[in-house]
Amino acid sequence: MPVVPLKEIVDAAFAERYGVPAINVVNDLTLEGVLAGAVQARSPLIVQTSVKTVRAIGSDVLIATWKAMTAGIEVPVSLHLDHCPDRAVISECLAKGWNSVLFDAHELPVEENQRQTVEVVAEARRYGASVEGEIEGITGIEDGVGSDEASARQTVEVQVGFVRATGVDVFAPAIGNAHGEYRSAPVLDVDRVSDIVAQVPVPIALHGGTGLSDEAFTDLIARGCAKVNISTALKTTFMRSSLANLRAAEEKGTWDPPTLFSAVQQDVVDLTTGLARIFGSAGRAA
Repeated sequence: MPVVPLKEIVDAAFAERYGVPAINVVNDLTLEGVLAGAVQARSPLIVQTSVKTVRAIGSDVLIATWKAMTAGIEVPVSLHLDHCPDRAVISECLAKGWNSVLFDAHELPVEENQRQTVEVVAEARRYGASVEGEIEGITGIEDGVGSDEASARQTVEVQVGFVRATGVDVFAPAIGNAHGEYRSAPVLDVDRVSDIVAQVPVPIALHGGTGLSDEAFTDLIARGCAKVNISTALKTTFMRSSLANLRAAEEKGTWDPPTLFSAVQQDVVDLTTGLARIFGSAGRAA
Protein backbone atom coordinates (compact mmCIF):
# COMPACT_ATOMS: atom_id res chain seq x y z
CA MET A 1 0.00 0.00 0.00
CA PRO A 2 1.52 3.34 -0.97
CA VAL A 3 2.22 6.33 1.22
CA VAL A 4 -1.01 8.34 1.29
CA PRO A 5 -2.06 11.93 2.08
CA LEU A 6 -2.79 12.61 5.74
CA LYS A 7 -6.35 13.57 4.80
CA GLU A 8 -7.06 10.07 3.54
CA ILE A 9 -5.95 8.56 6.86
CA VAL A 10 -7.73 10.98 9.20
CA ASP A 11 -10.95 11.15 7.19
CA ALA A 12 -11.38 7.38 7.47
CA ALA A 13 -10.57 7.48 11.19
CA PHE A 14 -12.98 10.36 11.77
CA ALA A 15 -15.80 8.63 9.91
CA GLU A 16 -15.39 5.38 11.83
CA ARG A 17 -14.37 7.00 15.14
CA TYR A 18 -10.98 5.48 15.80
CA GLY A 19 -7.73 7.29 16.47
CA VAL A 20 -4.54 7.06 14.45
CA PRO A 21 -1.20 7.19 16.28
CA ALA A 22 0.77 10.25 15.13
CA ILE A 23 4.23 9.58 16.54
CA ASN A 24 7.21 11.92 16.48
CA VAL A 25 10.39 10.11 15.47
CA VAL A 26 13.91 11.31 16.20
CA ASN A 27 16.14 9.14 14.00
CA ASP A 28 16.20 6.18 11.62
CA LEU A 29 15.90 3.61 14.42
CA THR A 30 12.71 5.12 15.80
CA LEU A 31 11.31 5.57 12.29
CA GLU A 32 11.92 1.91 11.49
CA GLY A 33 10.43 0.91 14.86
CA VAL A 34 7.15 2.80 14.51
CA LEU A 35 6.70 1.57 10.92
CA ALA A 36 7.31 -2.03 11.99
CA GLY A 37 4.86 -1.58 14.85
CA ALA A 38 2.19 -0.25 12.50
CA VAL A 39 2.64 -3.19 10.15
CA GLN A 40 2.52 -5.64 13.05
CA ALA A 41 -0.69 -4.04 14.36
CA ARG A 42 -2.16 -3.66 10.86
CA SER A 43 -2.74 -0.02 11.73
CA PRO A 44 -2.54 3.20 9.74
CA LEU A 45 0.20 5.49 11.04
CA ILE A 46 1.19 9.14 10.89
CA VAL A 47 4.92 9.66 11.30
CA GLN A 48 5.80 13.13 12.58
CA THR A 49 9.02 15.12 12.48
CA SER A 50 9.62 18.26 14.49
CA VAL A 51 11.35 21.29 13.04
CA LYS A 52 14.24 20.51 15.39
CA THR A 53 14.61 17.01 13.90
CA VAL A 54 14.40 18.34 10.34
CA ARG A 55 17.17 20.82 11.07
CA ALA A 56 19.32 18.32 12.98
CA ILE A 57 19.18 15.51 10.40
CA GLY A 58 18.35 17.45 7.24
CA SER A 59 15.30 17.20 5.02
CA ASP A 60 17.18 15.35 2.25
CA VAL A 61 18.33 12.58 4.60
CA LEU A 62 14.94 12.32 6.30
CA ILE A 63 12.94 12.03 3.09
CA ALA A 64 15.41 9.55 1.57
CA THR A 65 15.18 7.41 4.71
CA TRP A 66 11.39 7.69 4.69
CA LYS A 67 11.13 6.61 1.06
CA ALA A 68 13.49 3.68 1.58
CA MET A 69 11.68 2.43 4.68
CA THR A 70 8.16 2.83 3.29
CA ALA A 71 8.80 1.23 -0.09
CA GLY A 72 6.25 -1.58 -0.31
CA ILE A 73 4.74 -0.74 3.10
CA GLU A 74 1.64 -2.82 3.80
CA VAL A 75 -0.34 -0.24 5.79
CA PRO A 76 -1.33 3.37 5.02
CA VAL A 77 1.28 5.81 6.32
CA SER A 78 1.86 9.53 6.01
CA LEU A 79 4.77 11.86 6.82
CA HIS A 80 3.82 15.00 8.76
CA LEU A 81 5.76 18.12 9.79
CA ASP A 82 4.72 18.93 13.34
CA HIS A 83 4.37 22.41 14.94
CA CYS A 84 6.13 24.59 12.41
CA PRO A 85 5.86 28.40 12.62
CA ASP A 86 8.50 28.87 9.91
CA ARG A 87 7.04 29.23 6.42
CA ALA A 88 10.44 28.53 4.84
CA VAL A 89 10.70 25.13 6.56
CA ILE A 90 7.12 24.33 5.54
CA SER A 91 7.93 25.13 1.90
CA GLU A 92 11.13 23.08 2.08
CA CYS A 93 9.40 20.00 3.48
CA LEU A 94 6.46 20.18 1.08
CA ALA A 95 8.85 20.44 -1.86
CA LYS A 96 10.87 17.46 -0.60
CA GLY A 97 7.82 15.22 -0.24
CA TRP A 98 6.24 15.55 3.21
CA ASN A 99 2.56 14.57 3.01
CA SER A 100 1.27 17.19 5.45
CA VAL A 101 2.29 20.09 7.68
CA LEU A 102 1.07 21.80 10.82
CA PHE A 103 1.39 25.53 10.31
CA ASP A 104 1.66 26.71 13.92
CA ALA A 105 0.87 30.42 13.82
CA HIS A 106 -1.00 30.59 17.12
CA GLU A 107 1.19 33.47 18.30
CA LEU A 108 -0.18 35.66 15.51
CA PRO A 109 -3.54 37.45 15.72
CA VAL A 110 -6.29 35.13 14.52
CA GLU A 111 -6.89 37.20 11.38
CA GLU A 112 -3.23 37.05 10.32
CA ASN A 113 -2.98 33.38 11.27
CA GLN A 114 -6.01 32.71 9.09
CA ARG A 115 -4.62 34.72 6.15
CA GLN A 116 -1.32 32.86 6.20
CA THR A 117 -2.94 29.48 6.75
CA VAL A 118 -4.99 30.02 3.59
CA GLU A 119 -1.69 30.54 1.76
CA VAL A 120 -0.16 27.41 3.29
CA VAL A 121 -3.21 25.34 2.31
CA ALA A 122 -2.93 26.59 -1.27
CA GLU A 123 0.78 25.75 -1.33
CA ALA A 124 0.20 22.28 0.12
CA ARG A 125 -2.52 21.52 -2.41
CA ARG A 126 -0.01 22.03 -5.22
CA TYR A 127 1.88 19.04 -3.83
CA GLY A 128 -1.20 16.98 -3.02
CA ALA A 129 -0.45 17.50 0.67
CA SER A 130 -2.65 18.18 3.69
CA VAL A 131 -2.59 20.90 6.35
CA GLU A 132 -3.31 20.93 10.07
CA GLY A 133 -4.19 24.26 11.65
CA GLU A 134 -4.44 25.75 15.12
CA ILE A 135 -5.19 29.15 16.61
CA GLU A 136 -4.46 28.37 20.27
CA GLY A 137 -1.11 27.27 21.59
CA ILE A 138 -0.92 23.92 23.35
CA THR A 139 0.72 24.52 26.74
CA GLY A 140 4.27 23.20 27.00
CA ILE A 141 7.44 23.30 24.92
CA GLU A 142 7.96 20.62 22.28
CA ASP A 143 11.40 20.48 20.65
CA GLY A 144 11.90 24.19 21.20
CA VAL A 145 8.46 25.27 19.96
CA GLY A 146 5.74 26.51 22.31
CA SER A 147 5.45 28.04 25.75
CA ASP A 148 4.68 26.98 29.31
CA GLU A 149 2.25 29.87 29.49
CA ALA A 150 -1.33 29.09 28.48
CA SER A 151 -2.37 30.98 25.35
CA ALA A 152 -5.59 32.93 24.98
CA ARG A 153 -8.64 30.76 24.39
CA GLN A 154 -10.89 31.43 21.43
CA THR A 155 -14.62 30.83 21.21
CA VAL A 156 -15.97 27.83 19.36
CA GLU A 157 -17.46 30.22 16.82
CA VAL A 158 -14.02 31.71 16.07
CA GLN A 159 -12.52 28.23 15.70
CA VAL A 160 -15.28 27.02 13.42
CA GLY A 161 -14.92 30.17 11.31
CA PHE A 162 -11.18 29.54 11.01
CA VAL A 163 -11.70 25.96 9.84
CA ARG A 164 -14.27 27.00 7.25
CA ALA A 165 -12.25 29.94 5.95
CA THR A 166 -8.93 28.10 5.65
CA GLY A 167 -10.04 24.67 4.50
CA VAL A 168 -7.58 22.89 6.81
CA ASP A 169 -7.83 19.10 6.80
CA VAL A 170 -7.26 18.71 10.54
CA PHE A 171 -7.77 21.13 13.41
CA ALA A 172 -6.03 21.21 16.79
CA PRO A 173 -7.95 23.03 19.54
CA ALA A 174 -6.62 23.55 23.06
CA ILE A 175 -8.76 21.59 25.50
CA GLY A 176 -6.57 21.59 28.60
CA ASN A 177 -4.03 19.21 27.06
CA ALA A 178 -0.30 19.89 27.22
CA HIS A 179 2.99 18.84 25.70
CA GLY A 180 5.45 16.95 27.87
CA GLU A 181 4.65 14.90 30.97
CA TYR A 182 1.59 15.82 33.03
CA ARG A 183 2.38 16.60 36.66
CA SER A 184 -1.22 15.79 37.57
CA ALA A 185 -4.28 14.51 35.74
CA PRO A 186 -5.37 17.24 33.29
CA VAL A 187 -8.88 18.66 33.33
CA LEU A 188 -9.96 18.31 29.72
CA ASP A 189 -12.71 20.33 28.08
CA VAL A 190 -13.98 17.37 26.07
CA ASP A 191 -17.23 19.14 25.16
CA ARG A 192 -15.19 21.60 23.12
CA VAL A 193 -14.31 18.84 20.68
CA SER A 194 -17.98 17.86 20.34
CA ASP A 195 -19.05 21.48 19.91
CA ILE A 196 -16.58 22.10 17.08
CA VAL A 197 -17.36 18.85 15.27
CA ALA A 198 -21.10 19.49 15.56
CA GLN A 199 -20.70 22.68 13.54
CA VAL A 200 -18.01 21.63 11.09
CA PRO A 201 -17.13 17.96 10.48
CA VAL A 202 -13.36 18.29 10.64
CA PRO A 203 -11.05 15.62 12.09
CA ILE A 204 -9.58 16.85 15.37
CA ALA A 205 -5.93 16.46 16.37
CA LEU A 206 -5.33 15.64 20.01
CA HIS A 207 -1.96 17.01 21.08
CA GLY A 208 -0.21 16.10 24.31
CA GLY A 209 -1.38 12.50 24.23
CA THR A 210 1.40 11.11 26.42
CA GLY A 211 0.07 10.47 29.92
CA LEU A 212 -3.65 10.59 29.19
CA SER A 213 -5.73 7.67 30.46
CA ASP A 214 -7.17 5.01 28.20
CA GLU A 215 -10.62 6.27 29.18
CA ALA A 216 -9.75 9.82 28.12
CA PHE A 217 -8.49 8.56 24.75
CA THR A 218 -11.64 6.51 24.18
CA ASP A 219 -13.91 9.45 25.02
CA LEU A 220 -12.04 11.99 22.89
CA ILE A 221 -11.71 9.67 19.90
CA ALA A 222 -15.45 9.00 20.02
CA ARG A 223 -16.02 12.76 19.92
CA GLY A 224 -13.88 13.23 16.79
CA CYS A 225 -10.18 13.15 17.71
CA ALA A 226 -8.92 11.14 14.74
CA LYS A 227 -5.21 12.07 15.02
CA VAL A 228 -3.57 11.39 18.37
CA ASN A 229 -0.12 12.92 18.82
CA ILE A 230 2.53 11.05 20.78
CA SER A 231 5.99 12.55 21.22
CA THR A 232 7.13 12.42 24.84
CA ALA A 233 6.35 8.70 25.17
CA LEU A 234 8.51 7.93 22.14
CA LYS A 235 11.40 9.97 23.49
CA THR A 236 11.25 8.47 26.98
CA THR A 237 10.94 4.96 25.55
CA PHE A 238 13.96 5.52 23.32
CA MET A 239 16.10 7.12 26.04
CA ARG A 240 15.16 4.80 28.91
CA SER A 241 15.54 1.69 26.79
CA SER A 242 18.94 2.89 25.57
CA LEU A 243 20.03 3.65 29.13
CA ALA A 244 18.86 0.30 30.50
CA ASN A 245 20.55 -1.65 27.73
CA LEU A 246 23.77 0.33 28.04
CA ARG A 247 23.85 -0.35 31.77
CA ALA A 248 23.29 -4.04 31.10
CA ALA A 249 26.13 -4.02 28.56
CA GLU A 250 28.40 -2.34 31.09
CA GLU A 251 27.60 -4.92 33.73
CA LYS A 252 28.29 -7.78 31.32
CA GLY A 253 31.32 -6.09 29.80
CA THR A 254 29.87 -6.82 26.35
CA TRP A 255 29.66 -3.89 23.97
CA ASP A 256 27.64 -4.87 20.92
CA PRO A 257 25.84 -1.95 19.22
CA PRO A 258 23.51 -4.13 17.05
CA THR A 259 22.16 -5.76 20.22
CA LEU A 260 21.44 -2.33 21.66
CA PHE A 261 19.74 -1.16 18.46
CA SER A 262 17.59 -4.29 18.27
CA ALA A 263 16.45 -4.04 21.88
CA VAL A 264 15.60 -0.34 21.69
CA GLN A 265 13.79 -0.78 18.40
CA GLN A 266 11.67 -3.58 19.85
CA ASP A 267 10.58 -1.29 22.67
CA VAL A 268 9.52 1.29 20.06
CA VAL A 269 7.60 -1.40 18.18
CA ASP A 270 5.83 -2.41 21.39
CA LEU A 271 4.94 1.22 22.14
CA THR A 272 3.41 1.60 18.67
CA THR A 273 1.37 -1.60 18.77
CA GLY A 274 0.10 -0.73 22.24
CA LEU A 275 -1.06 2.71 21.11
CA ALA A 276 -2.80 1.23 18.07
CA ARG A 277 -4.78 -1.10 20.33
CA ILE A 278 -5.77 1.69 22.71
CA PHE A 279 -6.79 4.07 19.91
CA GLY A 280 -8.78 1.41 18.03
CA SER A 281 -6.69 1.60 14.86
CA ALA A 282 -5.24 -1.92 15.15
CA GLY A 283 -6.57 -4.18 12.42
CA ARG A 284 -7.98 -1.29 10.37
CA ALA A 285 -5.47 -1.91 7.59
CA ALA A 286 -6.18 -5.64 7.38
